[in-house]
Amino acid sequence: MQASDTSILKPSNPFTPIFGKVPPYFAGRESIIDEISSVFQDPDNNPDRCTLFVGARGTGKTALLTHLGRIAEASGWICADVTASNDMLEEIRAQAERATQHLIYKEDQRTITGLNIAGIGGISWSKENHRPETWRITMSDLLEKLSEMHCGLLITVDEVDPDLEAMERLVTTYQHFVREDRKVALFMAGLPHRINSLVSGDSTSFLRRAARYQLGSIPRYEVVEAFRLTVESGGKTIDDGALAYAADAIEGFPYLFQLVGYRSWNASSDHGAISLEHVQQGAKLAREELATRIFDATYSELSEHDKAFLIAMSEDEAQSKRSDLMQRLQKPSSHITVYKKRLIEQGIIEETPGGAFRFALPGFKEYIRGQARDEASD
Repeated sequence: MQASDTSILKPSNPFTPIFGKVPPYFAGRESIIDEISSVFQDPDNNPDRCTLFVGARGTGKTALLTHLGRIAEASGWICADVTASNDMLEEIRAQAERATQHLIYKEDQRTITGLNIAGIGGISWSKENHRPETWRITMSDLLEKLSEMHCGLLITVDEVDPDLEAMERLVTTYQHFVREDRKVALFMAGLPHRINSLVSGDSTSFLRRAARYQLGSIPRYEVVEAFRLTVESGGKTIDDGALAYAADAIEGFPYLFQLVGYRSWNASSDHGAISLEHVQQGAKLAREELATRIFDATYSELSEHDKAFLIAMSEDEAQSKRSDLMQRLQKPSSHITVYKKRLIEQGIIEETPGGAFRFALPGFKEYIRGQARDEASD
C-alpha cells in the first residue's frame, strides 16, 4: 500500500503580476467598479454605458476590463472581450454568438432538398445560412434576439488603436446601436495618447461624450489596506513595518503593487509571516523587473524630444521648474508646453498645483538617468 502524503501544501501566492489577471483586491478602484456596475442593472440613459479607461502601462486597465466583464456576466449579460486588431469585429461577433448559441441559435439549420428511394439515391441536404452580410446588421439581429430575453451585451476593447479601420467601424456602429435603443455597452481601455487620438477623430467624435476614468496612482492608505488583505487572503500575515516599507516601495503604482507583493511572498518561503527583510528583498527584485516589463516599452515609444525633456527633468531630485527646463534644453516656453502636454497625456509625468513637473511613474526617473548614461557612453 502506498503511504499517504501527509505534507502540508504551501499557501498559494495571492499576488498577480500578470497582465490582465484579476487580483483578489482592487486597491483604489472600488468606487469606479461600483459606479460602472450600475450599467448592468439600469443601462437606459446611464452615462457609464460607454466608458473609456485611460492610463499608462501597469495601471490595471486590462484587469479592470476583465473584472467588469465578469460582473456583467454575473448580472445576466454576455460579454465579448477583445484586444484591438484588424479582425476584432469578427471576433466580437464570434464570441457573442458562441455565448448565446444555446439560447438563440439552433444547432442544425438544415432542410431536406431531396429524397430518393434506397438503392437509387440518398437524402440531399442544404444548410441554411441567413446571416446578413454586414457586421452592423448581424449584430443588430443578435441584439434584437437578446432583447427578447432581457439580456444585454457588453463589448470590451483593450489596447485601443486609433489607426485601425475596425476601431472606427466599431465606434460608429455602436453609436447606431445607442440610437436604436439596443441593450449594449462599450468599455474601452488604452494609453492616454491613443485614447486622445481616437476621440479627436471626426467620425469618432461621439466618444467625446463618453464617460472617462483616468487610472492613476493609488492612495497610500488604500495600498496598505489592500496589501494586508491580499497577504491574509493567501493565509499569511505581515507586520506593520514590512507593510509600511511595501507601501513606500509601491508608490501607488498598481503593477508594482502586484510585483512587490509577489516577490515578497516568495521571499518569505515557508514562513507564515512576511517580514521587513522579505519585503526588502521583494521590492529590490520588483524594481529591477519593472524596467524590462514596463519601462523599456514605454521608452521605445518616446520621440527624441520627449527623451531630451525627461533627461532634463531627471537632473532634479524632486520637481522640475519650467524655467530650469528652458535653460537646460535651450528652448522657449512654447516648446516646454508642447512636450509637457505630450508626456502628461502618456501618463509619464504630471504637473503640480504650482506649475512644476514631476515623474508620475515610480522609478522612471532613475531609469531615464540610466538610459542617459548608457547613451552618453556609446
